[in-house]
Formats: sequence, C-alpha cells, structure tokens
Amino acid sequence: MTIVADTVPSSTGTPHSPAAAIEVRELTVDDLSAALADGLRDFRAAPTFGLLVGLVYAIGGLVVFSAAMSFDMIFLVYPLAAGFALIAPFAAVGIYETSRRMETGESLRIGDLIGSVPPHARRELGYMALVTLFGMIVWVYAAGFSWALFFGVRPLPTEDVLNMLFSTPRGVFFLVTGNLLGAVLATAIFSVSIVAYPLLLDRDVDFVTAMIASIRTVLAAPQVTIGWGIFVATMLLIAIVPMFLGLVVVLPWLGHATWHLYRRAVPRA
Repeated sequence: MTIVADTVPSSTGTPHSPAAAIEVRELTVDDLSAALADGLRDFRAAPTFGLLVGLVYAIGGLVVFSAAMSFDMIFLVYPLAAGFALIAPFAAVGIYETSRRMETGESLRIGDLIGSVPPHARRELGYMALVTLFGMIVWVYAAGFSWALFFGVRPLPTEDVLNMLFSTPRGVFFLVTGNLLGAVLATAIFSVSIVAYPLLLDRDVDFVTAMIASIRTVLAAPQVTIGWGIFVATMLLIAIVPMFLGLVVVLPWLGHATWHLYRRAVPRA
C-alpha cells in the first residue's frame, strides 16, 4: 500500500517540488529484517565513524548519569536513560550520511563525513532536533512531577528509593503509571521521527513534511512500525546497562539499519 503525503507550501506560497507528494510504503516484518541485515553490512564495511559517534554518545550518557547521581536524583536515572534513547535518531545523522555515501560511492573518510550535512538539511534538521529535545524535556519533567506526586520532592538515599519502588504498593503504582505515561510520550516522539531524520538528510523538504511522512509511515503499518520502535528502544536500553558502553556498537548498527528502513518506507524520488 502506498500513501501520498499532503502538499506543504513554502514561505512563498508554492510547494517545494520534492515535498509536494512524498509517498510512503507499508512496511513488513521482512523489511525490518532486511534493514537490520543491511545495517550490519554497512557497519562492518565502514565501522570507524560509527564507532566514534557511538563512543561520543556513550560518554554523553555517562555524564548525564553521573550528574543525576551526584545530585541524589536516582529517581531520574531511568527516565533520563529512556529519554536519552529518544534523541538517538538525531545522534545518528552522521551514520545515515555514511550509508547514503556508500550508496552513491562518495568518500567515507572521517574528515569528509564530519560536517557533511547538505546545506538544505542543516536548518530543518536543527528544527527536528528541537522537536525531539522538547519531547525529551517533557518526558523528564513528567517523570519528576510523577515522582513528586507520589513521594514528595525531598531527595532520598538510593536504598530507600529502591525499597519504596519495589516493596510498597505506592511504588508499584508509580512504576505502572510512569511507564504508561512514558509509553505514550515515546510513541508520539517515535511517530514523528521514524523516517524524518533520514528524509531531511536525503531530500530538500521541511521538517513538518518529514514529520507528516513519519506519521503516515506509522499509520500505514502500525503493528510493524511500533514493533520496530519497541525493538530499537529495547536494544538501546540494553546497551545502556553496561555503563552506556554498549551504545558504541548498538547505536551505529541501528543507525545504518534506520537508513535502510527509510529507503524501504519512502520510495526514491
């Protein structure tokens, strides 16, 4: 099944020609498997830049984790880790560019990849990053508000926090409520970004058009795309467990796979 996105006018009142009719395909489970296999192939073919991006991302995660612990905000560690996974699509922009260059036969030297985002994409990717960042901020604030609602605002020792969360009815209810709220926010952020970042990198379109294309991709095959989102989130959370070090490998692999999933979801112009 193919869905054609709505026309989005430019500031001059006429549509950007590449954005006038973006088609999206209905993804299948086979598409997910193929994207993962193609992503692993790209990662093996050009691992250096992906490993570098993954390392920087992992270090950023460690800094955020250390800051939360130093301020006795252990209750924010889980939402921060989960929220950190939400911004992974933006962190992987350079990895999408690596896969794109592999398709076109362009240089894959690190010096050429750094700062290689096309001029047409820089502003729109920035806007898209703000959308994702806003979603993460809402996520963290919602987690903090939920904690204050259930347990107050006073910092507590780690042992007390763990005991309350897993051995009291109030703690269990908090976990259920917090995870349901987080699932809603994560689904919303995922739905507007599943193909948005690769699309902005690949074509001269605005970020609103890219978000519409992402939403239509999800609506075309909700079970498959939500399953993809759950898989990606699970892999990122598993990678975070060993002090974020798993991200060094998992982020580039999933980044390359996301590019190939985009290629299957959005036919070439």
